[in-house]
Amino acid sequence: MEWSIVHSLNDFLFRHDAVEDPLLFYIEASEALFAVTLLLVFLFANGERLRAWRRTALAAALSAGLALAVGKVISELVDRARPFVADAHGVHLFSAHAADPGFPSDHATAAFAIAMAIFLRKRSWGIVALLAAAVLSIGRVAIGVHYPSDVIAGAALGCAAALLLWWPPVRSRIDALSDLLGRPLERLLGWGADRLGGVRGP
Repeated sequence: MEWSIVHSLNDFLFRHDAVEDPLLFYIEASEALFAVTLLLVFLFANGERLRAWRRTALAAALSAGLALAVGKVISELVDRARPFVADAHGVHLFSAHAADPGFPSDHATAAFAIAMAIFLRKRSWGIVALLAAAVLSIGRVAIGVHYPSDVIAGAALGCAAALLLWWPPVRSRIDALSDLLGRPLERLLGWGADRLGGVRGP
């Protein structure tokens, strides 16, 4: 069944350039897109009204880091060959890729960890992020570098990491760390107590 899905998506992409080009661009840019977005949110979500977004960005980054660390251990233990390696003549490879183990998918792991962390704190934007993570995961199967179970396992691992860091005792520490790291940024960018309705001291 997995091979059937891989070949169906892979052949479809091979025959439809109008889908292939934007999807491949998104897949190749996804790591930078997710990372830069989180960094920009963390840097510029200043002031009381936006501070929850900085907490969300830090929680998303930590969720991805935790999930990827666990995923690395799992990939070494399972050591599963990617589709383009297992069937070099039957799977179209759309861009150069290392022949390293593919279970679980790092891209799906990180994307779903970030998306679930956002969803837990900002539901509407979280839905958008989850859809983006799903498109990325399906795309990774379509370009021949993962089986469906690789991305499903990655999605499950990423979501589990985000949920673990949503546990109140952990969440409160992440929020406190975010606020601690954010104070110098807010001072640097001019968000003082006077901007938040307070009064500057002498």
